[in-house]
Amino acid sequence: MPKKQTRRMFLKRIFSSLLTLLGLGSGGYIYANRIEPFLLEIVHMDMKHPLIPQSFAGKKIVQFSDTHLGFHYSLQQFKKLAKTINNLGPDIIFFTGDLMDEPNKYSEINQLVPILQSLYAPLGKFCIYGNHDHGGYGSEIYRNVMETAGFQLLLNHSTSISLNNFSRINIIGIDDRMLGKPDIPLALKTVTPDQFNILLSHAPDVASDVSQYPVHWQLSGHSHGGQVKIPFIGPLVIPPFAKVYYEGFYRVGDDESLSLYVNRGIGTTRLPFRFLSKPEITVFTLKPEGN
Repeated sequence: MPKKQTRRMFLKRIFSSLLTLLGLGSGGYIYANRIEPFLLEIVHMDMKHPLIPQSFAGKKIVQFSDTHLGFHYSLQQFKKLAKTINNLGPDIIFFTGDLMDEPNKYSEINQLVPILQSLYAPLGKFCIYGNHDHGGYGSEIYRNVMETAGFQLLLNHSTSISLNNFSRINIIGIDDRMLGKPDIPLALKTVTPDQFNILLSHAPDVASDVSQYPVHWQLSGHSHGGQVKIPFIGPLVIPPFAKVYYEGFYRVGDDESLSLYVNRGIGTTRLPFRFLSKPEITVFTLKPEGN
């Protein structure tokens, strides 16, 4: 019952937001429904830190998130997205959760897997769980899809990427905060603070806890950047665990030692609208501090 009530409240607030948007005229409605959701923005950003080995300088990470396939986001659109990602020439690919809107109801998995397989990154493809990946008994469906497609699913676990047999960076992934069981200490069990550590978490707000650990960058999604934002007001509806950090770059922690980036995602959820929150792919170029 509480879950249904929360959903009703969420939809009520979204509809109120849309009524505000409609107050801008029918053109605003058409733009938010039929134009902005297709205006993919590619954001380029330097990922700097003194612990990044020189051998990784110039390597590119591409992050995409929150496709929500099956909810107003089609397989044909996803094919175009995959081509766009490959054309960016990533060395590493991160997917930060919410692949299918309702995994147990998605009927095109057999066509989805080859598209995910086509994504190419010579240093590896990595993913984590989002809340929708767990929802609707989807946990094993998502795992099977991603692992079949060549992604390494990081569930409270870390792995490393090595170059030249001695220089490395660590990739850490934790479970979703809403429907999973994130365990930061377990995920960092084999990680040392003298190496460059990137943590993937679907929910951005866990950064407040992550900042207490030897993590240098956190990459997240989940928020959709607010999905619908009104000028001078900001995002009208943001999900739990994305209320503090909902879009873009932040410095987190008492000493601001943790860099956090929150990707706006690709698809939509609940209602098929985006307003002042374009879908996003983020391209990070690794740079040792000072280069």
